[in-house]
Amino acid sequence: MKKLLVFLLIAAGLSGFGQNTHISGRVFAKDDGLPIPGVSVRIKGTNSGVQTNSSGAYSISVPGGAVLVYSFVGYATKEVTVKDKDIIDVYLEASSVSMGEVVVTQPMGIQTEARQMGYATAATQDKNVTATTFYKSDLGKLSHPMANRASVPSNRYAPLAANRDESYKSIDENEFSDAKSNPLSTFSVDVDAASYSNVRRFINNGELPPADAVRIEEMINYFKYDLKGPTNGDPVAIHTELSSAPWNPKHRLLRIGLKAKTLNTDNLPPSNLVFLIDVSGSMAQPNKLPLVKASMKLLTGQLRAEDKVAIVTYAGNAGIALGSTPGNEKRKIIDAIEALEAGGSTNGGEGIKMAYRIARENFVEKGNNRIILATDGDFNVGPNSDEDMEHLIIRERESRVAISIMGFGMGNLKDSKMETMADKGNGNYAYIDNITEATKAFVSEFAGTLYTVAKDVKIQIEFNPAKVRAYRLLGYEDRMLNKEDFNNDRKDAGDMGSGHTVTALYEIVPAGIKDDYAGSVDPLKYQKSGPAPARNGSDELATVKFRYKPTDSSPSKMEQVVVKDTPAAFGASSTDLRFAAAVAEFGMLLRDSQFKQQSTFDQAIGIAKTAKGEDADGYRAEFIRLAQSAKLLVKTSLAAY
Repeated sequence: MKKLLVFLLIAAGLSGFGQNTHISGRVFAKDDGLPIPGVSVRIKGTNSGVQTNSSGAYSISVPGGAVLVYSFVGYATKEVTVKDKDIIDVYLEASSVSMGEVVVTQPMGIQTEARQMGYATAATQDKNVTATTFYKSDLGKLSHPMANRASVPSNRYAPLAANRDESYKSIDENEFSDAKSNPLSTFSVDVDAASYSNVRRFINNGELPPADAVRIEEMINYFKYDLKGPTNGDPVAIHTELSSAPWNPKHRLLRIGLKAKTLNTDNLPPSNLVFLIDVSGSMAQPNKLPLVKASMKLLTGQLRAEDKVAIVTYAGNAGIALGSTPGNEKRKIIDAIEALEAGGSTNGGEGIKMAYRIARENFVEKGNNRIILATDGDFNVGPNSDEDMEHLIIRERESRVAISIMGFGMGNLKDSKMETMADKGNGNYAYIDNITEATKAFVSEFAGTLYTVAKDVKIQIEFNPAKVRAYRLLGYEDRMLNKEDFNNDRKDAGDMGSGHTVTALYEIVPAGIKDDYAGSVDPLKYQKSGPAPARNGSDELATVKFRYKPTDSSPSKMEQVVVKDTPAAFGASSTDLRFAAAVAEFGMLLRDSQFKQQSTFDQAIGIAKTAKGEDADGYRAEFIRLAQSAKLLVKTSLAAY
């Protein structure tokens, strides 16, 4: 209830309509009664509106007699005239024309862009409406000019043209490895979740994401899982579970879960924060600087007297908007946030250097020293490449100041740069697509976002070749480590914050199973080959080791668990494993993965529905809706050819 109240208050503040009638309510699907997140709720005849949150709730101020327009991909648009009610709940019906057209509710002007490119569109009768209807013939035309743009890697489900200036790091999917010749798999943990909210933004705007925008580990780790925290004083606990893979029942699915201890919010160490805010011209859009301001206000509301915050801004040059200020001087901090305006070029490198300098000058021993960078990542002055930023962050992280990256906006989002900076800066990366996501990052998961409990967390699995023919890690492609890195304390790895969970899934081809995914090589000439004997008749499938550094210690610690070869039937496995599997399957479908095998949207959706669990925050229900919308968009996209 508290989270919903925060959302309603913020949404009302962002609507900017003055003292009009205040309308709130929820939007549901008529067929099953479930709430629909991401629905566009707009005042007809204007560009003003909001989106429903993860519980399908919305709040908006409107003039008397106004007409509210409710629209969402795959559902018929509905109009409601505001009369004497202040609570309006709406039930949307599945659209009977959804296979022939895609409704895009994107506020950045796809209609104008399409006309400039010479493609016809069918606009709604209201000339001010932000929604533009692309018929399937137009969708096919729009996809082709994008296929050759290196900044937007494409899959066969081609996305619409609006995001052609966004950049994503290329992903070469992990392949199956032979357990006999390569028994060790080593990787760094990743608690980022930016990919999921970014993918959500694409789909809610009526588009399919580029393949390389889909990072499966971040999709999975967006959600909370019911794992027990450590009980022996350690900062992290490990859990394993073994079942079958739903997209190939002959294969097995190994889930590895880490759970960080949860810090008591009353005893959090003092924070020395620097808000580093991009105020360049590219941020002068409603879903950028205004949303940044609202997000920073939310975070300010969580600060205490022992915390302090400074504000550094950058456009063509960097400057200090607020010197380091105690967290209880909230009016002073908020006034500085409110005064920010966008304009000019983008010298992000200079801003980062100044932010680190301010953080070092106010460094708190045994405290939380962190920069929070809010940007679209589009740097265009001075050294600005992904490699330039990587080298800068690596040099600066020796100061023991972490950097967390909060991405905003669309159209020119530089995801690759922001992911790199967060990875190398011992921070986390989140994409903020709406005020609900800001609330999740800065209120609901405040401690996990800001307070590290374990550093340089690595995982290494040794597979028993007597039980495992081949294996594949789903996701984590840019977090893979050499086997020697596991014992090397100088090798940087991911950090875990208070209460964080990390889930990793391995697909396993059992010994004795022959298929095209395990691969084969010719017999060796100088070594004996043949089936590996089980050690002493061992029933061990694998040994999982994980290594971490406590925040107050440099030498790492290592723990391990053994996984027995006793898989449970998929339907009898935990709701968490099944839900994570559904998200992974969804990700493989969006990527059009060569390893998707028997994956289908219907199967992923069905699994997610049965594994939704309590879902107090509504995020799993939101995922189900998202997968249903993506399924529709894929069908529509393929029908365009």
